[in-house]
Amino acid sequence: MSIRPRKRFGQHWLRSEKALASIVAAADLKPTDHVLEIGPGTGSLTQMLLPKCGALTAVELDRDLIAPLLKRFGNLENFQLVEGDILMLPLPSANKVVANIPYNITGPILEKLLGRIATPINQFERIVLLLQKEVALRLCARPGSKHYGALSVKVQYLVDAAWVCDVGAQAFKPPPKVDSAVITLQPHPPRKIANNPQHLEKLVTAGFATRRKMLRNTLGGLVNREQLTSFLEQLEVNPQARAEDLGVDAWVSLSNLLVAAAQDDAPLLPESSRQDQPVSGDCG
Repeated sequence: MSIRPRKRFGQHWLRSEKALASIVAAADLKPTDHVLEIGPGTGSLTQMLLPKCGALTAVELDRDLIAPLLKRFGNLENFQLVEGDILMLPLPSANKVVANIPYNITGPILEKLLGRIATPINQFERIVLLLQKEVALRLCARPGSKHYGALSVKVQYLVDAAWVCDVGAQAFKPPPKVDSAVITLQPHPPRKIANNPQHLEKLVTAGFATRRKMLRNTLGGLVNREQLTSFLEQLEVNPQARAEDLGVDAWVSLSNLLVAAAQDDAPLLPESSRQDQPVSGDCG
């Protein structure tokens, strides 16, 4: 299929057979799986996924790709093509997701997928993403590392994020200006349940707003400083710790302690603390 990538859609065709094979292997497909493929493009990955799954629903925004995709795969019983914007469409009842995410909409797509995972109706068992390496590093980062931040905590509260491989710019046509990576997101029940998920999100965002400061200084204007120190000690966390030193469970426990101590008629965090936050081997 000879179609030129369109810049307006952030299209970069993945040409590396090694990278494509790594994505398929990471999906760990079974004959009963229903796969959601976001952005099939020219169908290079689609062709490798279809023989290994029971059903595949591909969502493509670029209308110029619809006819070629239907010509190539339309006669297959396990293939369904949906034309539209994945951000505007209801998610199908797939149990696995495979996506080569355009860099310009990485955040919204992650938010939509994680939003489904956070609900009782979630059916996703595994998500395989090819995305900008910088974001992949943040999603997979562990406490204490330079890439560990608010996004890491918020994502890892819901999923286990694991690195699959690096994908160099030369694996694409045209080559993007940055490197990419393949990762997997495996949903899991939270090991510790946040009693107030909204408070947890705001607390983490506030904590990482000035990541090099100690938590007692970063959060000192949001909660009682002595109380915060006491809670950190209860959690066996050094009161001089920084946001990057706390793992996901510690953040959840701290949030729960603060929620329990808060007065019913008092805000858990002031409005001013709300800040928006946009997360080895080589396979391409």
